[in-house]
Amino acid sequence: MNPIDYLRISLIDRCNFQCVYCMPEGADLNHVLREFWLDHEEILTLLKEVFIPLGFTKFRLTGGEPLLRPGIVQLVDEIAHLPETTDLSLTTNAFKLEKLAQPLYDAGLRRINISLDSLQPETFETIVGKPVAAEPVRWQQVWQGIQTAHRVGFDPLKLNVVVIPGVNDHEILDLAALTLDKNWHVRFIEFMPIGNDELFTNKGWIDSETIRQQIRDRWGLETSTIRGNGPADVFKIPGAKGTLGFISQMSECFCDRCNRMRLSADGWLRPCLLNETGQLNLRAALRNGEPIDSIRERVGSLVANKPEINFKMRESGTTGAYSRTMSQIGG
Repeated sequence: MNPIDYLRISLIDRCNFQCVYCMPEGADLNHVLREFWLDHEEILTLLKEVFIPLGFTKFRLTGGEPLLRPGIVQLVDEIAHLPETTDLSLTTNAFKLEKLAQPLYDAGLRRINISLDSLQPETFETIVGKPVAAEPVRWQQVWQGIQTAHRVGFDPLKLNVVVIPGVNDHEILDLAALTLDKNWHVRFIEFMPIGNDELFTNKGWIDSETIRQQIRDRWGLETSTIRGNGPADVFKIPGAKGTLGFISQMSECFCDRCNRMRLSADGWLRPCLLNETGQLNLRAALRNGEPIDSIRERVGSLVANKPEINFKMRESGTTGAYSRTMSQIGG
């Protein structure tokens, strides 16, 4: 079991997209009122007084879409400059990244994961949901955000691809080819039934080995020595500058390698994406005046129990039974 030292912090459960695998149309999203979000001071208190003393040094800012969070650049600056922070990253859909890439880089952010599920504007629109009337064509805006982040100096960029049968699986080779001449890391993610059971039932999923074989048949594939903080199995096309990762939560259980906890925008701490066991409401604890030592003790106990929790009732995440969406969990 790896040391549990990685905290994913959801800053907001809202998004300017409504991707079919994250916030499917018709889902009961029940957005959290802003007053129930952890504010910046509460987030920093939890990091400095609870998580860092328990050994957490790696942090990822997620959502929803974290670039919608007011004050995101200042929060990045404060977390990046905590002496104990060894790694800070952010996951975004890149729609607002063109304007924010430089300020985020200047604040100390160096790693960005970008959701890019298609290189075809029409397919992209199918995946990301109905547009707001005032928005420009979104694929071009996202692509410009990616190019800007690359130009600013984010290196490597990671591009996350959720592979959905009959929707974007015909683009696997085109997406893999992005790694050939740039130090970009493309991550293929198996489609999961979390809050989208109807789509999952209709479409099913494609396992990572099938995706790897397509790439292997075209270019060959070799194991990469580069490893990230997450559960991806990393490969590369021979001679490519970038890498290909495969996150196989459906076909290849990686619970024994899971080193992360998840903190939702409204302050719920969850030890496992696929299991509700043991979750703690840290927002309520802070606002009710619970002593910080007590909060730290309870979080420490949950961290200690995570290896056992990882393997309890895991099947609940593979049956389409989850009613919460990925955006509500915090990705």
